[in-house]
Amino acid sequence: MQSQDVAQRHAAASAGAPHPAVDVEQAEAALIEHYPRLVRLAYLVLPPGLARGRRVLTAHALVQRALPRGRKQVPVVPAQSNGRQTDPGYSLVRLEVVRTALEAGLPLRLTAWPKRAQLPPLLPQVRGLRLFPRSGGADELALDQRLAALSAPARAAYALRGLEQLPDGDVRGLLRAAGVQHPEDALAEANGVPAEYPLLGSPEFDPCSLQARPTDLMRRRQHTKAALAAAAALAVCGALVALPGGGWGADGAAAPVYAQNPAAQAALDPARLTKTPATAWKTAARTDFSVWPARGALTGDTALLRRALAVWARPGDTVRVSATPGTQTGGPAGPPQLLYAGVVDSARVVIFYDGLRIARYAEPKDGTQGAALDFARADGATGVEASALVLGRSDGNVRYLTAPWVTGAAERDLTKPDGRALDLGLTDGVTGPLASPALQQGACTSWNALQLTDAQGVHVSTDLGELMPARLTAGRPGEAGEVSGAAALREWAPFACSLASERSAGVRGVNAWAFAEQELPDASGSGSWVCTRTETWRGDGTVSLAQFRTPGSRYGAVAARGADVTACGPRDPHVLAGVLWKSGGGQWYLLAAGSRDTASVRATGGVTASTQGAQLVARAKQGAQAELSGTLEDGSAISGLR
Repeated sequence: MQSQDVAQRHAAASAGAPHPAVDVEQAEAALIEHYPRLVRLAYLVLPPGLARGRRVLTAHALVQRALPRGRKQVPVVPAQSNGRQTDPGYSLVRLEVVRTALEAGLPLRLTAWPKRAQLPPLLPQVRGLRLFPRSGGADELALDQRLAALSAPARAAYALRGLEQLPDGDVRGLLRAAGVQHPEDALAEANGVPAEYPLLGSPEFDPCSLQARPTDLMRRRQHTKAALAAAAALAVCGALVALPGGGWGADGAAAPVYAQNPAAQAALDPARLTKTPATAWKTAARTDFSVWPARGALTGDTALLRRALAVWARPGDTVRVSATPGTQTGGPAGPPQLLYAGVVDSARVVIFYDGLRIARYAEPKDGTQGAALDFARADGATGVEASALVLGRSDGNVRYLTAPWVTGAAERDLTKPDGRALDLGLTDGVTGPLASPALQQGACTSWNALQLTDAQGVHVSTDLGELMPARLTAGRPGEAGEVSGAAALREWAPFACSLASERSAGVRGVNAWAFAEQELPDASGSGSWVCTRTETWRGDGTVSLAQFRTPGSRYGAVAARGADVTACGPRDPHVLAGVLWKSGGGQWYLLAAGSRDTASVRATGGVTASTQGAQLVARAKQGAQAELSGTLEDGSAISGLR
């Protein structure tokens, strides 16, 4: 079985060979197997002027209509000679998708019948909901804006290069077969957009992974009232009973959804925003977002604040909305607190706090397209957790807005524990740009974290692609401290890159606990066992990773993983894990280690062995599967993390 995005392709047809032929069954098989990739290709080629919801539905409709008509042999474009090689069925369907997506962008003419692709799709249909892809980061937004400025053939050329990985010669031939008069011009125009092809695979451009929002509820309510009025004209007496005000409804005296009641209006009035005095934090009994002052040069821009509040309450089709897992995206219940309003890089940014959530609104400094709305949970955030927020991302960098009690900000590479922290500077609480690990591509060779200094000491957090940076700690659960000393930094260094697996997961904090040092057989030195535990803002979704590092290795390797378990956490500060290891002499061993209060360890299954104490070493065969169990010093049982 092949994956959805990677197909097994036939070899290219030789020069001068007749074009292969495809029957409808072969084309249907290719369409079904590669449906997500074909819909993504159509979405990228379709005109950006379409509303995002219609663009999604049109992309699905074009792919679903791409089969040849009738059960007959159909000539197709030959398979490409290099690049992403395709079978004839896939070639046919892809060509039809590109052709109809290009036709969909053609202007309607009074002198000619419209093509089928230019009309709204009959199927699929969605009523009462707006569907749109999940929002990406600043890089995806910038690429989307650049593609929007291209012609349809140039967008097709860029997508075929990046998504299909076709060489220019094959792109030229495919565009010509799709009806493009001058494919060379399309390729030249596509050259004006940076070749950021990996971004094409992000959720930003995936019409198969969608978010849903209601349509305009106020307009639907107005349409309903109009329909009731029309019914009243036809059946006067009967319809009057159904009109509003004729009696109690199911909700009693509650105002209708989106009604303009005083509470709803107050929540959207910029004049009623809460603005905390600049020095309130100095005498406050707590250190959380409620004592942050409003900062930024645009805190008095009423028009900007009104737009931000209105978009929060009723985001339109063109607004990119994202939220950390477990975070609600509805409007504020009352007037929120203003934390920031100003210009960050090339955007105007507004940040609100409603007591439970952080809401960040951003719009382009120039133009009106590309507004974004991001949410993050912040309930219970205090002290270090309420010390910084992501203000903006641009060109792979991130800027933070820091708490008023923060006196210094620096960038620290966690993979280099002996390295020096680089000062970022603070201007009205805003840091300089920091290279974000959440945006880095390829192999992990560094992990830049945010190091903040306040009256309590030094604290380290990391960007995992969300508004709230995740706090990093080190030590035994329940006794963990800040990642500030040399020992804690060395503890984190080999395992920092494992943080990449927790991007965009609503992470609140990650603790690294070095629970064992184990002597290796055959005089191979000692290995290090560390358990990293991820806590989330929503409570569930916790992850515990037991990682093992051999002597001389720069990075650790994940030996065991447990999701939604208490092991390695404050409620259960114990852990037992094992790994198969091959010595320099070629012998395989099962290595197992528990936390310091483990009294015995036993292995069953593919390896049978037991020992008194917290560590076990047993000869094993390559690929052996073993079950671990043990006993703690207090007599309670412990099972291996898996």
